[in-house]
Amino acid sequence: MFFYQKNLKTIIYFLFLLVSNLFTQNLDSLSFGDNNSLDIATWNIEWFPKNDQVTIDYVSEIIENLDLDIIAIQELDDTIMFDQMLNDLQAYTGYYESSWFAGLAYIYKTGTVEINDIYEIYTTSSYWNAFPRSPMVMDIDFMGENYFIINNHFKCCGDGIVDFDDITDEENRRYAAINLIKEYIDNNLENSRVIVLGDLNDDIAEAPANNIFQEVLNDSVNYFFADLEIAQGNSSEWSYPNWPSHLDHVLITDELFQGTNSFEVRVIKIDEYLDGGWNEYDQNISDHRPVAIKFNFNLSSLYDINGDGILNNADFILLLSFVINNNGSINLADINSDLEINIFDLLFLSDFLQNM
Repeated sequence: MFFYQKNLKTIIYFLFLLVSNLFTQNLDSLSFGDNNSLDIATWNIEWFPKNDQVTIDYVSEIIENLDLDIIAIQELDDTIMFDQMLNDLQAYTGYYESSWFAGLAYIYKTGTVEINDIYEIYTTSSYWNAFPRSPMVMDIDFMGENYFIINNHFKCCGDGIVDFDDITDEENRRYAAINLIKEYIDNNLENSRVIVLGDLNDDIAEAPANNIFQEVLNDSVNYFFADLEIAQGNSSEWSYPNWPSHLDHVLITDELFQGTNSFEVRVIKIDEYLDGGWNEYDQNISDHRPVAIKFNFNLSSLYDINGDGILNNADFILLLSFVINNNGSINLADINSDLEINIFDLLFLSDFLQNM
């Protein structure tokens, strides 16, 4: 009987360890991006690096595990340590203008993102009241499609009430900022795929009277806050837990939410993957969680050159014959959408097949 009880206790103990390990999360368990989607996040990284080399070690591991294509960064403080981190991230590089007042930056995958241009808008002194930091636009091609990403960090604080008679009022400044962004898109990027994101420092789910985003929300034909459901939901899912609020947003234009386009958005709760939870995250990484969006693509139809429903070498051989013989349908075989069937389409297909 004693032998039986002793062995039973041993079995229970090992079962407990097994179950514990199954449900234990760590940074290695973090994931978001994949090869079949455009994966972008906004991350206020709080005066990077918040805890010097410790922060760099954490952030490097997080970026590698999340496998995002682009990260729009707010609050870059030390550009030397930022460059040091980028040098250790083999799949990524970065861009920033300066660290003025905790500046804006991008981190992006060199193997998937083709940069056409990066530039700032509303840079002159007449716009400094609305924009403490000038919005940073990234013009990219991804899988043969063109996108514009606008990174922002709006003025913080306020009392929750918009005072339209006071140009120094924090809510009024944010109201001016978001509507200037909308004006820029309406006038310059009307038919483009645009993603506006960043720490916008206000609640998109507020009542209309004091909602600084109301004019954008009203234009629901052309604009949609992809994270609106998060903002309307449980506070445990919000991006800024210290003063429970959802301040970091992703706004997309109709070219990305109409028709057959599909996307998913998530606040990435990195703190839940750390033994020390929120305290460990807040002390060493940031006081904001990243907000990420995934644009899913129906790649089967894009790469299935022979239309048999299977992606394999037969598609490559058929496309190769199109290139050699200078024939084939543009609609069928122009993978990178440059209105030609050429070696660049072969490279896109080859890369995709190798990564399947």
